Amino acid sequence: MLAPFFAMIALTAVVTVILYSSRIPSIIKFWGKLQGAKHSDELRPKLSQAKRNITDNYNHLFELPTLFYATVIYIHLAEHTDTFHIQLAWGFVIFRVVHSLIHMTSNNVSYRALTFILSGLCLLVMIAREALALL
Repeated sequence: MLAPFFAMIALTAVVTVILYSSRIPSIIKFWGKLQGAKHSDELRPKLSQAKRNITDNYNHLFELPTLFYATVIYIHLAEHTDTFHIQLAWGFVIFRVVHSLIHMTSNNVSYRALTFILSGLCLLVMIAREALALL
């Protein structure tokens, strides 16, 4: 159960490196003149679409995946780890990896939405199984 948990951490780390690599050249170029970028509302319109996609994907990794982390920790601590939970957790991770790849490349919203829904369904089934276990 902890392997898919760490895989999500690794995905977030990879996207963080991509985000940094997309931003650091501009930070260096405009060093001392960055006050206009202090709030994302001011910076966002100035970014290329590709850089906005990277930023958006980075932000998305701190939304639904936070519920995934909490759910996996709960399942692990409750000692409810089983093959199906592990498969669902890996399904979540795989769909999130594909979501990130789509988001940071073609940004095809139809395919991105599909992977978002499928990852969410994996997570919802995990949560539902734990809710049923409480009853």
